[in-house]
Amino acid sequence: MRDGSTSESNKRPVGATRISETGLHEASLFKLVLKTIYVRGLGRPKQLADSTGLHIAVVRELLELAKTRALVEVLGNVEEDGYSDFRYSLTSQGKERAGDALTQCQYVGPAPVNLDEYVIQMAKQGIKNDIVSKEKFQDRLSHLVLAEELKRRLGPAINSGRSILLYGPPGNGKTSIALAVAKAFQEEIYLPHAIEVEGEIIKYFDPVLHRPSPAASEAGNPLLTQTAERPEFTDRRWIPCERPTVVVGGELTMNMLDLYFSPVSKFYEMPMQIKANGGILVVDDLGRQRVSITELLNRWITPMEKHIDYLALQSGTTFSIPFDNLLIFSTNLKPADLMDPAFLRRIPYKIPVGFPTEDEFREAFRKVCAARELYSTEEAITRAIQFIKRNLDQPLAYYQAGFVADQIIEQSRYEGSAPDFGEEKLAAALENLSPRRE
Repeated sequence: MRDGSTSESNKRPVGATRISETGLHEASLFKLVLKTIYVRGLGRPKQLADSTGLHIAVVRELLELAKTRALVEVLGNVEEDGYSDFRYSLTSQGKERAGDALTQCQYVGPAPVNLDEYVIQMAKQGIKNDIVSKEKFQDRLSHLVLAEELKRRLGPAINSGRSILLYGPPGNGKTSIALAVAKAFQEEIYLPHAIEVEGEIIKYFDPVLHRPSPAASEAGNPLLTQTAERPEFTDRRWIPCERPTVVVGGELTMNMLDLYFSPVSKFYEMPMQIKANGGILVVDDLGRQRVSITELLNRWITPMEKHIDYLALQSGTTFSIPFDNLLIFSTNLKPADLMDPAFLRRIPYKIPVGFPTEDEFREAFRKVCAARELYSTEEAITRAIQFIKRNLDQPLAYYQAGFVADQIIEQSRYEGSAPDFGEEKLAAALENLSPRRE
């Protein structure tokens, strides 16, 4: 690992057993527990610990405070996991307080972490700390056929943790390369369910973008207490995850880069470039977005150079937050047609992805067929190459191999026959590569 990187145990967020150790105001936690009881009907400490991600000792401390303020009452004992615990219910005054809290913010779920803790955690697990060796690079991208020059330039770019521009003609694997790069990073990182800033809750964890690791189900058992044998336990407000991969294409707009506030739920959603922190952010098909390239890059000049983004709450309060991802731009257009030299200078790695040679195309064809359990012959590949060059007057492109293989499989499925490169099937597949010229 790179000097200054941390071990797994040092990266793991340690849970708090007292309110004062959570980094949050008592009032915020108090409201969350009352809302959880009110909305989800939970009354046992373990249930509340599971729902809020807080240690059971913190939950009991909050319930005791609520009881002294006549906001909850004890309904009786309940046996659970071999020991007895109280069961709580909201009093009429407690229901009123919970209702008021829901009017202010409807968030109910794992407790947030504060912004300072998030900044510290991201520094421990930044993308630059996860070194992709040459051997690992070769292994993770082995399913792709890459020219040696491309591999030579791509490897250092991945390890830089800085922005990359992949450019070249369509259909030659720029997006596939970007997605394969994401698989080269194997370290587990911790992502928060939510972050609290200036008393406002910002939802962070996104089940569409973030993939919990197998350890997520075991992390931070809320019944564990600190002992000499086990002095630490994982804070369940954080989820062990794979490094995220966020891909955005032509649908990108400027408002997607800012906090989204729901007027109904009264809490925020983190923008996609921050959800990509610790991982890969791919801006695919650059130049086709609904926002101009100049406007987009102006927005990201500071984040790209300083690795810090600035977001604003509805109150007008602006705060800084880490911008820590490997940013990959992919485009079919010429870089000089996309942006001026000043912008190009801010992208340190500009890597062309061109057409394959005939040998590279043959290798790609074999790999594509093997992945689909489709047997290909050298004769069939030669016929495909000759057809593309002579009949279609097109250069060879990587996408053509997958296109032809899928056509063969689909024809065979329709006919109820075994998938093979019969002359008629291959001819029909190749004809579909391009419309006939009348």
